[in-house]
Amino acid sequence: MIHNPIALIVILLFIEVFILYISKHKNFSKYFDILPSVFWIYFIPMLASSFGLIDSQSPIYSKITTYLLPMALFLLLMTVDLKAILRLGPTALIMFFIGAAGIMLGMVVVFVLFKGIIGSQFWSGFAALSASWTGGSANMIAVKEALAVPDAVFLPMVIVDTVVPYVWMAMMVACVALAPRFDQWIKADRTILDDLQQRISNVSAAKLRPLSFKSVAGLSLLALVGGCLSIYLSHFLPEIKGIISTYAWTIIIVSCLGIVLSMTKARKFEAYGTNKIGYFILYFVLTSIGAKASIHHLGTAVTLIVAGFLVVFIHAIILLIAAKMMRAPLFLAVVASQANVGGVASAPLVAEIYQKGFASVGLLLAILGNIVGTYLGIITGQMCHYFVH
Repeated sequence: MIHNPIALIVILLFIEVFILYISKHKNFSKYFDILPSVFWIYFIPMLASSFGLIDSQSPIYSKITTYLLPMALFLLLMTVDLKAILRLGPTALIMFFIGAAGIMLGMVVVFVLFKGIIGSQFWSGFAALSASWTGGSANMIAVKEALAVPDAVFLPMVIVDTVVPYVWMAMMVACVALAPRFDQWIKADRTILDDLQQRISNVSAAKLRPLSFKSVAGLSLLALVGGCLSIYLSHFLPEIKGIISTYAWTIIIVSCLGIVLSMTKARKFEAYGTNKIGYFILYFVLTSIGAKASIHHLGTAVTLIVAGFLVVFIHAIILLIAAKMMRAPLFLAVVASQANVGGVASAPLVAEIYQKGFASVGLLLAILGNIVGTYLGIITGQMCHYFVH
């Protein structure tokens, strides 16, 4: 068994780089369509520790998470385009937040129904899953650390987060033919889409420059400053036992700092590869979390997958009711749902399938999820925790 901290870091980095490389290679990319690279980045270190190849108790893992997670969140949030998101208009934004509220309500209801089967300790796991399904993987990891979700609870939730969203996306795509009938039934206001098309007409993607040592070093240093400042400031805020920890304050502060910075000229750093660096750091944190987990923690995964589908069912019902009341086209309900449950990878694709030329709507709503997902996940956790006893 390998115990040396430097050797462990090298092994985890090798696993991450190897998975990211083959997932982009044309001969292997198709194998990552069902189980994405982010899953394997977590799963392979878990297998290595479960079979005794690497030390699952090394203190280096906690240090990686403590210092690198705030850096990753800082980089990922400092380049969000708030103005472009706000330009989507009230209908699209309301539908997104109704979808997020449906996820949160579904998590609480399903936790109450299932806690007798899976155990009340899963309240924090539902919080982490809620963060992912109102945001993305970065939000899930952030809430995992903010609420100190046990590895035995987190691992089954990773399985749920892998299986349910892909099945849900397939169902959304399969329902595309039903859109005209649904819109006719609720007498949908099609001028909403015309207005939306005008609003997104000026949205354009940033022109990315090739990564250089100078840009990587500069952005990493900036992220280190932002992360360390958040850790420092968190020690001045009150820790409330069972509700919010010092590290939870760190996650909240660094998220706020990143968002505030996105409203300045610092947002232009996106062109220098901010997101690439941020996700690389985030996935490295994920390898360290996986290295602490054990394959024996998979026991409740099947039950939780059923619970996960029940959550998205509740979420879908609430979205469809909202669409009928607002006379919003099915397109907006589906894209709001995919932006929540699926995220930035799949929401633009589903949006384009339903309405040609509207991929940016799905992308911007998913980015909005990345902004608010951590906060919503923490709130959901406290709601679930209320029903523990």
